[in-house]
Amino acid sequence: MIHVATIIGAHGIKGEVKLRSFTSDPKAFATYGPLISKDGATFEIKTFRAQINDFICVLTNIADRNAAEALRGTELFVAREKLPALKQGEIYLCDVQGKPAVVEGKDLGRIVGFQNFGAGELMELEGGMLIPVSSITSVSDMVTLNLPEGYLSEE
Repeated sequence: MIHVATIIGAHGIKGEVKLRSFTSDPKAFATYGPLISKDGATFEIKTFRAQINDFICVLTNIADRNAAEALRGTELFVAREKLPALKQGEIYLCDVQGKPAVVEGKDLGRIVGFQNFGAGELMELEGGMLIPVSSITSVSDMVTLNLPEGYLSEE
């Protein structure tokens, strides 16, 4: 299962939720069919509209603010096979999580997660080091990186 969105709160009094998308095309989360939470609950999106950085969604069976508020923090997933096929050179970030990252043969540690503070996607390595995802040059059993000279220096 692939994490595609998270409900970040309620919106209004009619059961709408505010949702943050994690898909490369932000609207794509609504095209994969029902979304599933970690506990197995299924959510269908009836309608959605864009808001500055997120979406306001109407979900089936969520009729009031209390029900919507109870969903805050719910991560939504889809089955991997529902995602579109990748083009040459593209990767899904979930495919590199847990793999070791190397640069010029030096092991930097395993990829433990991803962060985005607004300037682009970053890989988080063991120990907290952050590396731009754009530095990935190849993926196999390990993730090979191409970093600018001096990126890893401690000066």
